[in-house]
Amino acid sequence: MNLRIPGPTPCPDDVLEAMSRQMINHRGPEFAEILSRVTGGLKQLFQTQNDILIFSCSGTGAMEAVIVNTLSPGDRALVVSIGAFGQRFGALAEAYGVAAERLDFEWGTGADPEAVARALEANPSYRAVFVTHNETSTGVTNDLEAIARSCRRVRPDVLLCVDAISSLGSLRCPVDEWDLDVVATGSQKGWMVPPGLAMVSVSERGWRASERATLPRFYFDFGKAREFAAKGQTPWTPAVSVFFALDVALQRLVAEGIDGIVERHRRLGELTRREVKALGLKLFADERLASNTVTSVWVPDGVEEKALLRMTRDEYDVEMQSGQGKLAGKVFRIGHLGWASEDDLLGAIEALRQALPRLGFAVPEATARAG
Repeated sequence: MNLRIPGPTPCPDDVLEAMSRQMINHRGPEFAEILSRVTGGLKQLFQTQNDILIFSCSGTGAMEAVIVNTLSPGDRALVVSIGAFGQRFGALAEAYGVAAERLDFEWGTGADPEAVARALEANPSYRAVFVTHNETSTGVTNDLEAIARSCRRVRPDVLLCVDAISSLGSLRCPVDEWDLDVVATGSQKGWMVPPGLAMVSVSERGWRASERATLPRFYFDFGKAREFAAKGQTPWTPAVSVFFALDVALQRLVAEGIDGIVERHRRLGELTRREVKALGLKLFADERLASNTVTSVWVPDGVEEKALLRMTRDEYDVEMQSGQGKLAGKVFRIGHLGWASEDDLLGAIEALRQALPRLGFAVPEATARAG
């Protein structure tokens, strides 16, 4: 199966083979070596000197960890939302009694850095800004560098918390250079590893917020995670097999280097967008901010989304993803992050080229002949 969804993503054979190892003592020296090696590799790719903490959970768990370790009940936070995962950040904050005030932008576009700055100026009581770097529900990558710069110009003290779950490991996100405070990512995206681990970097500003925060926390306690990490352990039983996998995947990624990783994703993103348009389909996201990890495509008139995705899956062995939230049934998404090649993406395009005419959509004649 050619798995072309935004996550979980396919994994290289050596990463999967690493998971078949026998278990080890998660309180022993071998695990301590793996944890040290993995943390060091992550610091290189996060481009940070900050602490990095690893939790056995999904990306949503990491988002919850960001909230409960930085805020107190009743705190005001600005939630910058451009899609379903921005909305999730807000919903998580509200579940813990945070006064989460949303700054919503039209889906398919990015956040306006100056609008974020104006919101901060108008409300000096905001303790934190929550923002999604790469919104996979819409296929848009926010200009996080510009957003961070605007935030710091207006409020140098504000805590900048970032959902980088689908960007880190795929796109440029230099944590220290952009002065980001608490940044979360997940193993199942560009890291080429199965689901099960979430990685969070915490700045000095983030640690000061954590010391002040009073929201309830236990499993996701940053302080306890740092305390155990100093001993080469995690507070609770970790997903040991996924650590094995991440250890191998990071060796690949560190060897490729950040520039190589970013360029690889740029090339795949441009290829996908070009080929989708050649089929006569329309892109959903503003191309100026189109993500190099996932491409969102309008479902053409007269074609039923479920029928299209079922046909490409069952008859052409290509699995693409449906739209999320208010985009359900209106768009479909093609993932091209992590372990993906040009052949993988061209295979997905070929499946669309063959399936669409069968469902009543006329592919441009030259494209149809080329197929």
